[in-house]
Amino acid sequence: MTDPLRVIQWTTGNIGRRSLHAIIERDDLELAGVYAHGADKVGVDAGVLAHHPSTTGVLATDDVDALIALAPDACVYNPLWSSTDELVRLLEAGINVCTTAGWINGTKLDPAERARVEDACKRGGSSIYGSGAHPGMTNIVALTLSASCARVDGIRITESVDCSTYASAETQSAMGFGQDPETPGLAESVRRESEVFAESVAMMADAMDVTLDRIDFDVTFTAATGDSDLGFMKIPAGTVGSVYGYHRGWLGERPFIEVGFNWTMGDQVVPPKPLKHGHDVQVFGAPNMRTIIHCLPHDDWDEEGFMGLGMIYTAMPVTNAVPSVVAASPGIVTLADLPVVTGRARR
Repeated sequence: MTDPLRVIQWTTGNIGRRSLHAIIERDDLELAGVYAHGADKVGVDAGVLAHHPSTTGVLATDDVDALIALAPDACVYNPLWSSTDELVRLLEAGINVCTTAGWINGTKLDPAERARVEDACKRGGSSIYGSGAHPGMTNIVALTLSASCARVDGIRITESVDCSTYASAETQSAMGFGQDPETPGLAESVRRESEVFAESVAMMADAMDVTLDRIDFDVTFTAATGDSDLGFMKIPAGTVGSVYGYHRGWLGERPFIEVGFNWTMGDQVVPPKPLKHGHDVQVFGAPNMRTIIHCLPHDDWDEEGFMGLGMIYTAMPVTNAVPSVVAASPGIVTLADLPVVTGRARR
């Protein structure tokens, strides 16, 4: 038996508390500390923040220096958006980072900013890995399906869901929802907001040893036909109620890897394509391969709606990767660099 890896959990929001719950449950991971973004969480036991039945004795803090001084093996980093300054502080201290915060390989960053992360990894002998449900797990499934093909002509991955139960007005507004579809620059704003999907396109191409000619983005906004009050935000009739977009990596004049989303907000809109209510993964070639990943409630599920399940689905590909990332060579690592990441068997 080896000693458990010591881990800190960074934030305890929708995704972070699912990671925290899983860390508490695992015997190969030891919770060393918790970073709290909100002042109301400082001093609260991790078990309470994770909605776990037991207390841990680990109290959340907003003191970053104190967390780094714990010298943990890894940090599960789940803020809404990543901060290069925070990542550099963790990595240069020798703390491996596993994150869901819009990170796949860092290519969306300014080159100088990405170089800061790479340098921090070298100085700290640490690694950073980003994943999630989409992008993340969907990319793994697509690459796995491609192994069954004698020839691959293209790959298309689409997240096709109603997002109205994801109560984050800030996130949804940034993706265009509730805004005038004719707003100048809206398409470019959504491209920037969803640029992590372009990172996943580039990562998949690297894994397949393919050099893409370019990566571009296109999006269609559909106006809501009626008013929707979702509680956390309103979608007035005539504003964006559906966002359908793809980041596409091209080989010559044909798209080779397409990663995108068919998102709606409520039932007052007809999207360009019918919802699949899951992740539609297609590999075109010889033969064609296709699967739709549905995230479904388990027997003892008693939380809130589909999006609660989606948060677990997003958190676990990162949390379960902690041992592999700690063992990886220093630097920016992707799913192509790691052994197969699996869940934990229930005892």
